[in-house]
Amino acid sequence: MTDVGLGGWVAFNAGILALLAFDLGVGQRRPHEPSLREAALWSIFWILLALLFGGYIGYVYGAQRFQEYLAGYLIEKSLSVDNIFVFYVIFSYFGVAPALRHRVLFWGILGALLMRGAMIAIGVYLIAKFHWILYVFGVILIITGIRMLFHREEKLAVEELWIVRMARRFVPLTESWRGAHFFVREGGRLLATPLFLVVLVIEATDVVFAIDSIPAIFAVTRDPFIVYTSNVFAILGLRALFFLLAGIIPLFHYLKVALSAILSFVGVKMLLSDTAWKIPTSVSLWVIITLLALAIAASWLRARLLARRS
Repeated sequence: MTDVGLGGWVAFNAGILALLAFDLGVGQRRPHEPSLREAALWSIFWILLALLFGGYIGYVYGAQRFQEYLAGYLIEKSLSVDNIFVFYVIFSYFGVAPALRHRVLFWGILGALLMRGAMIAIGVYLIAKFHWILYVFGVILIITGIRMLFHREEKLAVEELWIVRMARRFVPLTESWRGAHFFVREGGRLLATPLFLVVLVIEATDVVFAIDSIPAIFAVTRDPFIVYTSNVFAILGLRALFFLLAGIIPLFHYLKVALSAILSFVGVKMLLSDTAWKIPTSVSLWVIITLLALAIAASWLRARLLARRS
């Protein structure tokens, strides 16, 4: 276990808050849709920062912890690409102006960090208290992987989501947008705007994704600090990744196949964790890297073949 102590947890979260403040001050000085170049630079920045932190983990705590961190980061990062598809549908449904999407994702991701932290804490407690729950997680991951492989894409019925129905029933909302504001005071009443409703939907969908991703990372490590930090760094780059990938979604045609295989694999790894056939972290890392590389290569080749035929 990475014994960072209370000071290590405080220092890490303080650093993350400082980075978010920097991003808010630099990246969001004015509402705008980031250019492809800007999104690429921010994506590279967050990925390099995550890798540098992983290098620090490896230097201080050894190669085993580095492998666990990197495997966890890759799992969370690849699963987060699935979030992007859903975000795109949500923004299209509500008609969120491109210039406001950056702001929505910032606050949505900030809330996701808090919820992920709470869910990870619950997961750590449950595993420590009820070891058998690992097998439950393993079965859930295998079932999720199989369902993902055979699941047909369906149009997301945003209006039917429980969070949308609850908000429209209990939260006083304005009829139209109010620029970049989440709340406005009109007629002596504090009203939420449709932009706030979009943030709520983003948060609710992240909870659903976390139900899959958090058990998956417990398959490669049960170290709370590794689980938490790899999750945080995967989520931090999600906003920039959205603007980078939104226009090239077809290039990830086979990503779901890879994610299905990864989830099923880590589910099996979790079921074998207490047996003589326990799968080493180094093997898990290479399996994850290989599956993602094959999916990207196959998707790229498919795109090239379709381009030649057209």
